[in-house]
Order: sequence, then structure tokens, then C-alpha cells
Amino acid sequence: MDIQRLNQELAVSPQLRPADVPAIARAGYRSIICNRPNGEEQGQPDAAEIAAAAAREGLGFAHVPVAPGEIRPSDVAAMREAFDRLMHPVLAYCRSGARAARLAGLAGITATPPEQPTGYDILIIGGGSAGIATAASIRRRNRDVSIAIVEPNEAHYYQPGWTMVGAGVFRREATVNREARLIPRNVTWVKASAAAFEPEARRVRLCDGRLLGYRVLIVCPGLTLDWDAIPGLRETLGQNGVTSNYSYDTAPYTLELTRALVHGRALFTQPPMPIKCAGAPQKAMYLACHRWERGGVLPNIEVQFHTAGAALFGVAAYVPALMRYVERYGIELRLESRLVAIDGPARTALFERKGPDGPVKVEERFDMIHVVPPQRPADVVARSPLAAASGYVAVDEATLRHPRFPEVFSLGDACAASNAKTAAAARKQAPVVAENALAVLSGRDPPAVYDGYGSCPLTVEAGKIVLAEFGYGGRLLPSFPTWLIDGTKPSRLAWLLKDTILPPVYWHGMLKGREWLARPNMAHG
Repeated sequence: MDIQRLNQELAVSPQLRPADVPAIARAGYRSIICNRPNGEEQGQPDAAEIAAAAAREGLGFAHVPVAPGEIRPSDVAAMREAFDRLMHPVLAYCRSGARAARLAGLAGITATPPEQPTGYDILIIGGGSAGIATAASIRRRNRDVSIAIVEPNEAHYYQPGWTMVGAGVFRREATVNREARLIPRNVTWVKASAAAFEPEARRVRLCDGRLLGYRVLIVCPGLTLDWDAIPGLRETLGQNGVTSNYSYDTAPYTLELTRALVHGRALFTQPPMPIKCAGAPQKAMYLACHRWERGGVLPNIEVQFHTAGAALFGVAAYVPALMRYVERYGIELRLESRLVAIDGPARTALFERKGPDGPVKVEERFDMIHVVPPQRPADVVARSPLAAASGYVAVDEATLRHPRFPEVFSLGDACAASNAKTAAAARKQAPVVAENALAVLSGRDPPAVYDGYGSCPLTVEAGKIVLAEFGYGGRLLPSFPTWLIDGTKPSRLAWLLKDTILPPVYWHGMLKGREWLARPNMAHG
């Protein structure tokens, strides 16, 4: 356990689990305070579980839940009351320990963090694909500017690989790395999350109350997978035949279910756009169908694809190839059908579909269902002055620069550009933002432009992929000549690209600032 002692009476730590409590008691702590709201993330133990474990060890317990960046006077008073009431020493915990430390400081239990911001030339919010790639691209261009990345998580995931995990092609462990290994050299890692943007003052407030100043701000904290938007989903995910390749924890369960299913009904869902990689919901379905086809059981399985959209795929050029696989696998295509509730133990899913007189609710039974959660902008972005009407960061679609705050840029899933939200898009955006951020630092106009490029390798069967590559307005932007890879047709070479080439390109190219097939277009200005 990573316990930080703040004084003789109080320490803080990241998330505790019931199994940790006996060791906490042996370490001499007499009480525990939980500062996390229940259900903040998947797999988080409820406060009641920790309270029960504390009671078994004779420890006091209090639950003072505080949302990140939303500490109210009543929260401060509740923290002080709990601390004064409980036996000392006390261990307080939240997701990382920073929120608990901040709350203790405001309650007068420890010193309150200073208000004077630490300053950087370039401050990057988010250490995922977009943030790491942009920092690496900047560092390759300029070794002298000071750069910091704000990222609370220690694990970094190659999320495009989770479809392959669910198909049994990749090992889950191959899709994760330590964040510390990926932060570029001479870039400061601030292990925290952003709580508020204050662009008029050119500063960002962190979840622990610290302030960071900047000359240029790059916002790329990703988006939020809203598992709670579908009633019943969180409680049953990973069991009762309910799975999702959008989670590191449950992608292997997709493989388990497809291997076990030999007859019955399999449902696959896609929520309203925008979502990460709009082809991923279909990829899970096609790979499952191909496994059942090879096993000779596909005729015994009724497969339905429920998509909230009005078309199978947003770029028409790729639809004919995909429809051939829909017909080959006998998939029942349900357009404009949105999952609105799920009952795992009863194995039923409720959909809202477009009817002649308005929306109608339809209940479907399942033996297996692959669910893609609705997705929304991160709260810290949506409630900030940086947000567009959509809640994502407003940007000029070419330069990825904010229209109101010229020293602010955004890329990746967090930005409001109309491109597809894919890792391939971030790979092309990162050099553009790197070039433009350095130009703004030197007093010049942004010279680089982004054409909206995104890529979605649609795995239609094991060994073949429809390589969709497109930009703004659905314009096709193939990376290879059609005699090598025709993206509108299934290709074995495209499978080799996805299976063998792209993972090392991600880890050793994109995240290292090597801009293979991603050099920015310098036509702007």
C-alpha cells in the first residue's frame, strides 16, 4: 500500500480494498475515512465493504464522499467532524490520496496547499495516447521548453487491442504498460487529475488544490465511458452473459462467452455517436460470428446488431463490404435501436426503437450480449470555459486551436472536431499540435493543419480486415495504393497491419514521437 504520512495523526492512501484492512490495523491505525463516492469507477469497493472490514478489525470508520474538484464547505466541515470523532491515527483514502490530502488541508488537519501556481511552457492534460504522443513530438522538435503531463493513472492501455483480446488474438497483458515508462525524457509527470480550467488566468487547478500555470495548454484527457447511463449495466457487466470489449477487465469475458455459446441468441449494441472507434461494436460481432462459423454452430445462433445510428457505418464507401458480411453471417440488422436498460439475471435487454408513431420499447432475450457504453465528455471539460456546445473542447478543425483562447489546443477524444475518435486520429493530430504549440510559443501563427484523418480497421473475420481510412466529410484518405490495400474490400494484408505492425508502431513509434506516415501538412498560413 502506498501510504503517505501527513502528520502524526493522519495519513492518506489510494483506494483501499477489504483485504488491505488487516494490514492497516497492524500498522497502528485506529480509524479509516473514505473520501470517494461509491461507484466512481468500475470495480471500486463500496464504502460499506471497507466499513465492514474495519469493524472486523476493531477500527473506526467514516464516509465523507467528495467528487473530484467539487469540495464544498459542508464537505470540509464533515471531514473535520469525522476526524475529531474518530480514534487516531487516521488513514483517509480516495482514488489516488490527493483528494483526501486536499480535504484534510482545508479542514485544518494539515497545511493547505499554496495558491501560487507552478509554471510550465507547455502543460498537457492527459497522459493517454494523445498526450504522450504530443509530448514526444514536441520534445523531438525542441529540447529546451518545459513540459508537464497531468495524468493520475499509473497504467497506460493500448485500447485498440481490446477487440483482439476479445477474439483471443492478443493477450490482455500485452495491451497495458506502466505510465512511468512512457513519459518522455525531461517531461515532468504530475500524478493528479485536473479539477478546473481557468484559461483567463492561464492556469489549471488540480484535484488536490494545486495550481499549474502555462504559456500553452494542450487538453487531451479523453472522454468518459458512461456505464451508468444504461440502468442495470454496471451491476451485471462481466457476468450473466454481459460483456464489453471497451473494458480491460471484461474483454477476456467476450472470448469466454463466444467459445461457450453453441446455440441461442447473441446481441451486439452500439450507442449514439460520438464514441471511441465507431467500428469497434461491429468488430466484436464479426469476429464472434467467424468463430461460430468455423465451429459449425453459427446456424444455431441468432445474431442481432442494434445500432442507434441510421446506417451500418458512417462512411458509405465501406458499407457494401460490411453488408456482405452481415448477410454471410445471417445477422439481423436493427438500425435506430438503442439499448436503454438491461437485466442481467433475467437475461433481457430493453431497446428503444424508432416506430411509425414515435419511439417504442422492445424487450429482447439474450444468452450473450456485447454492450458498448454511451460516451460523453469528461466532466472537467464539459463544465469549463473551454467547452463547445457538445461539451467537448472547442477547436478550429484545421489547427486544433481553441477559438477563444489562442494559447489552448486540444486533440484526441476530448476535442470537438468532427473527425472519428480513434487512436489513428490522435497519431495524426499529435504532430500538428506539436508544431502549432511551438509556433504559438514563439509568437507565430499555427502553420500545420489536420485533415480529419481517422482509421478504423474493421475486423470482418479472423485474417481479413476492411481498412477504413477517411477524413472530414467522409473523404477517403488511404495510406496505401489500392493495388496494395484496397480499403473498401477485405484484405489479409490489412489484417497483418492490425495484428503485427500497429502495436509496435504504437508503443515504439507514436509514443516516442516517431511520425511514421504522420508528418504534419504545413500548408496552413
